[in-house]
Amino acid sequence: MNAQISFDLTDRCAIITGASRGLGRHFALTLARAGAQVVLAARGMDRLQAIVKEIEAFNGRAIAVGVDVSNGADVRECVKTAEKEIGPINVLVNNAGIAVAKPLLEQEEDDWDRVLDTNLKGAWLMAQEVARHMVRVGQGGSIINIASVLGFRGTSQLPGYCASKAGMINLTRAMAVELARHGIRVNAIAPGYVETDMNRRFFSTEAGQRLIQRIPQRRLGQVEDLDGVLLLLASDASNYMTGSVISIDGGQSAAL
Repeated sequence: MNAQISFDLTDRCAIITGASRGLGRHFALTLARAGAQVVLAARGMDRLQAIVKEIEAFNGRAIAVGVDVSNGADVRECVKTAEKEIGPINVLVNNAGIAVAKPLLEQEEDDWDRVLDTNLKGAWLMAQEVARHMVRVGQGGSIINIASVLGFRGTSQLPGYCASKAGMINLTRAMAVELARHGIRVNAIAPGYVETDMNRRFFSTEAGQRLIQRIPQRRLGQVEDLDGVLLLLASDASNYMTGSVISIDGGQSAAL
């Protein structure tokens, strides 16, 4: 047994969806700093190009690809472009996601469709197409689905988001079972409440502070708290892990 465990991603190619902001941007920077060549995939090309420049500033390599993950043709073109521009794909981080926050009785059918199409259908389309690529190339790889603590529990005003993340958790397990024979590992990270630009204002309010007090560690997660597990799952250090769902939530799921 090799006593040295390496999280080095040199010569690996990773696609990160939803890479234009928040967790996706951070994941892209983290993987690039570990040596991976990264494909930044999202709708907002202007934001993606700015992140490409950030990565190039520390001598990393990145390209930006516009994609709507809920559109099969877009997904196929994204994977085709990644292979052409970077090479064989070793890692997929299925991070793209949206939420529509409003009371259940006020939710429209379109609200449900938009959330499920992006969060669950989009993850399935990306995973399926990347898995096809990995099988054809014959080198295996790692698919990392970004789920949520809300995939284990319910909360008010986010029915589509909760349903989509619960679906992603079991989709992870189903794909893991079927793709294991091809050397493809499929795992999920289930973050709790992680502070980002999008939620920082809410967590400074009285309601946000009450929510933080219900987290056993009594604090929000920081994006850096996800780095260790991300690098574990993207690298050879997790070669015997598949179908796992790893919670990073300050103890929230343990306290349910």
